[in-house]
Amino acid sequence: MSQASPISATKRPSPPRRMPGRRVRFAASLAVLGPGIVSGFADNDAGGITTYSLAGAKFGYDLLWVILVTQIALFVTQEIGARIGLATGQGLTGLIRERFGVRWAAFAALTMIAANLGSTVSEFAGISAALSLFGVPVAVSSALAAIAVITLISRGSFSRVQYFFVGIGVLVSAAYIVSAILAHPDWPRAANSLFIPHGTFNGAYMLAVVGTVGTTITPWGQGFIQAYVVDKRLRAEDLRAERIDVLIGVAITNVIAAFIVIAVAATLWTTGHRDIQDASAAAAALKPLAGDVASTMFAIGLLAASLLGLGVVPLASAYTACEAFGWEQGVDWRWREAPAFYGLLAFFILFAAVFLLIPGLPLIQVMFSAQVINGLLLPVILVFVMKLAGDKRLMGNLVSGRINLALGWTVTGLLVLMSVVLVVTAFSG
Repeated sequence: MSQASPISATKRPSPPRRMPGRRVRFAASLAVLGPGIVSGFADNDAGGITTYSLAGAKFGYDLLWVILVTQIALFVTQEIGARIGLATGQGLTGLIRERFGVRWAAFAALTMIAANLGSTVSEFAGISAALSLFGVPVAVSSALAAIAVITLISRGSFSRVQYFFVGIGVLVSAAYIVSAILAHPDWPRAANSLFIPHGTFNGAYMLAVVGTVGTTITPWGQGFIQAYVVDKRLRAEDLRAERIDVLIGVAITNVIAAFIVIAVAATLWTTGHRDIQDASAAAAALKPLAGDVASTMFAIGLLAASLLGLGVVPLASAYTACEAFGWEQGVDWRWREAPAFYGLLAFFILFAAVFLLIPGLPLIQVMFSAQVINGLLLPVILVFVMKLAGDKRLMGNLVSGRINLALGWTVTGLLVLMSVVLVVTAFSG
């Protein structure tokens, strides 16, 4: 029997080092992040910035409380949407088709796509408005933006597309934070308006409230986060990390929205410049009041936000249409593998680009109307979402509990009431 060598007897190879449990969980959480954050950044798109700019110019700090309230509602609805995606591995309209039939799926899909087309036109309008401040013609900016976004999404991997979206979102956030600080706002008044409702609740005020809600909680956002969770191949065990992702995204959405309102309120509303045509007009008007840097940062934010929205909103439309008809979808597929998905994506982008070139098109009405339409259609989509979220057979262990369902249905009921108030206000003049 051979004797073991002194080296082998006394010096054994050390076992492989393992990451501590907390570090493993932290790394896993980072891998999950994306759907909520991208949705949060994309909520502040061209239509949103225009709506917040109009609200700040017309009503000053008075609508900040709406942004705080919608933050709670947005978290509830986005968490439920992500939960459905984690539990089922399917997108929203695909589930509507299975659960309620083809007709309801077609209705939901057409509803979201109609609203999304208006939002996509808004993104092109935002890009054109921002670049026009630097002398770029509308046709040139629209063509370049359309080609760039289609190429990025159709030829990029999932992670590359996500990094692009997040990078653009960070740029938008920085631009509007700097603009608001340079505007030297009345911070105590802004803080007071954030927690206590202010203003006269007349027709114009209620229209602004619905527009603000409609640009923060959107039908496309509800479908997008669920489809994005599925496309990223997240699973039921990722629920806790995805909640953190949604919470970060919601905070981003509303904090940046508040900074936009504050920047405009501190300059245009304070000095009596309360009739502006769009966000680019707000950027130009900021120049003599807050300086060149604030004006330029506001314009850069508008451009970056519009590019982000131009990538996300048509992508949400393509997800929606493909889910409704059971076609292949996802940004990890190549064009030849998912021709319907990329064909629809290109169609939605190019249609909006051409639509923008119509002579005399009232862009401000198109952009603001798209947000109001989103506000009107959102309750319809949320009814489907809430019925799916409470289906134990469909959701399994991730079925929404009583508190979650109560919050979700409360949000849906309030949005239905808001839509009714808007219609009554419009017909009563």
